[in-house]
Amino acid sequence: MALTVLITGFGPFPGAPFNPTAALAKRLARRRRPALSGTDRIAHVFPTSYAAVERELPDLIDRHRPDLVLLFGLAPRTPHLRIEARARNRRSTLFADVDGMHPSLAIRAGGPVTLVARARQQPLRIAARTARVPARLSTDAGKYLCNFAYWRALELTRSHAGLVQFVHVPNASRAGARMRSSGNKRRRFTEADLLRAAEAILLALLVAARETPWKPERTLAAVRSSSDSAAAMTETRVSAAG
Repeated sequence: MALTVLITGFGPFPGAPFNPTAALAKRLARRRRPALSGTDRIAHVFPTSYAAVERELPDLIDRHRPDLVLLFGLAPRTPHLRIEARARNRRSTLFADVDGMHPSLAIRAGGPVTLVARARQQPLRIAARTARVPARLSTDAGKYLCNFAYWRALELTRSHAGLVQFVHVPNASRAGARMRSSGNKRRRFTEADLLRAAEAILLALLVAARETPWKPERTLAAVRSSSDSAAAMTETRVSAAG
């Protein structure tokens, strides 16, 4: 049976007019490799908006019932991939989203302080580094939309065996322009670098997902938000032939 994989990225946000995760999610969903046969991949790009994630993510999970949710977000000042091990029940009240919203501090009042990924993290770091892209393990996904989407995805899937993983990627340009920080040169990153690392991480997660199959009797009713009305969404769906 094919594994269903939901792959997400984000659009631009204040301070980041170009977000490479949007194209990354779509390209990874379209990737044709023998190792990716037997997967049904759906790509989705969220506006960098709390309301959009709250509205669209529960619907995506409910409709597609993915065995694996792989989320990508941009960490523009980080010179490597960050494999995020957990999400925290917190948000920054200082930074507005693209709608100008300043959220409350807690994601879920009275909810768990943290939610933890079930996949082993070290194989994911090794996979990215094998793809010649530096990567580190992280236990802090931040306080913005990335952490929020990660926490909600983990919350929405905690009643079943599906895997959820968030990966922060460094900035990249189509031309691979050199990035600088405090006058020091950093390694060049291109969209091809990110795609190569993302594919390696996806393959490692597929191994883990096949060891922890989705439970068909699961229900999302207990954890879905009351504001989860269906929304018009743009998706890319690829069914890879075996």
